[in-house]
Order: sequence, then C-alpha cells, then structure tokens
Amino acid sequence: MAGHSKWANIKHRKGAQDKKRGKQFTRIIKEINVAIKESDQNGDPETNPALRNAIQNAKGVNMPKDTIERAIKKATGADADAYEKISFEGYGPYGIAFFIECTTDNTNRTVASVRSIFTRHEGSLGTNGSLEFLFDRKGVFTIEKNTIEINLEELQLQLIEAGATKFEIESDFVIVYTDFNDFGKMSTAFEELNIEPKNAELERIPVHTKTLPLSEAKDIVRLIEAFEDDDDVQDVYHTLELTEELEKELELAEAT
Repeated sequence: MAGHSKWANIKHRKGAQDKKRGKQFTRIIKEINVAIKESDQNGDPETNPALRNAIQNAKGVNMPKDTIERAIKKATGADADAYEKISFEGYGPYGIAFFIECTTDNTNRTVASVRSIFTRHEGSLGTNGSLEFLFDRKGVFTIEKNTIEINLEELQLQLIEAGATKFEIESDFVIVYTDFNDFGKMSTAFEELNIEPKNAELERIPVHTKTLPLSEAKDIVRLIEAFEDDDDVQDVYHTLELTEELEKELELAEAT
C-alpha cells in the first residue's frame, strides 16, 4: 500500500486493531525480547535505544505499564525466550511481491508455516535476497497531531535538518520518513522536541507498486491477513497499491 507506513495501513485497512490487540501485544513483547537479547541482556532503556523504541511502540498500542515491565523482567532473566529474527521473500498471485519479517523460537515451524500460506493462496516462496531490491528500508515515525505543540511548518523544517525525507499529513497523524541510516538521529530529534511518536519503526517501503482489479486485490488482502494472523509474523510488506476503490471495500467489510 504505496507510500503509507504500516501503521497507516492498519488504520486504513481495518479497525481490527482492537480485535487483534493480543497479537499486537505479542509482537511488542517479542520486540522487547530481541532488543534485550541483541544488546547482551541490557534491560535499561536509557542505554539500550532498541529497547527504548520498543517501549515507545508498546505505549503506542496502549500496552499496560505492568505488562511492559514483566516483559522486560522476563527477557533479562535466565528463562528468557530464545527468539530470533528471520525474513522471507516471495510472490503472491498476480505478480505482487512480498517481504515477510518474523520473530520465532522455532525456525523450522516458521519456514513451514510461511511456505504453506504462500501455497494456499497461489503464491510461491522465493530465495532470500531475491526480492529485497524491490523495497527501500526506511525509518517511519507516526505522530499524533494533538501531541505536536509547534507549528507544522516549523516542525517540518526542524526534522528536515535531522534527516527527514518525506512527510504525509493526515487528519489525525503526521507520518515522517527518513533514510535507514538516519533512524537514530531522527529518534533523538523527537526526544529533543519533546514529541513521543505513537509508532517508530524501520520499514520496507515498496519502490514500485502494482494496481490490480478489485477482485484480484481482495485476493491479495486475504493473503496479507493470513500472514498477519500467523503468530511468528511480525511485519508484512508488499507491492500492492491501495486504491480508493479497494480502501472503500475494506472499510465496508470492517463495518459489517
């Protein structure tokens, strides 16, 4: 869904955010676990930027403070889950490319599950690295407008100095994009401006997208949702263009 952050995708596609809160919490808990594991069991957000970002994202989905604290305590303990990150690339039907990021404690299970989802939806799993060139790795920050205390134009000017490459202004949100290497610099800029993004992540933005007839696009949406429903899947990126017609159909489906 071209040009939109994953947060915007979820917001536009389905208000199932509340229905899938358990999935969101599981995703964030895994993010906390990996952030601590990859920093030699450092559970201090002051000195672990990845953990600080994971906590920020946890707050963005309204995860209770005690749940966050329990997740940190478990991840720093001797019985911490042994999660690792793995990714998959492949094609869905109609030539739509997919990049799937997972966090798992059982690689064999995850490989089998991802392959099965592709197969059931007439897609195919590719080799690692075969489709990575179709996506740009970008930092994406989503800010609620009501948390911004300075003029939007002034904010944009300050963030451009910190590396912002693109802005999207929506009714309730401002979405800021930055290059992969400027993610940390942009995070610091928001801290200095006393602005706490609702969501901040490194995402894979499609270089080019493909528009499909509505019936075919809905087949792709079903494939996206099948991946999102898998417990090991953290993020789903693809090259489907979110047209106004498709967006209206999804909103209607959500309302029924």
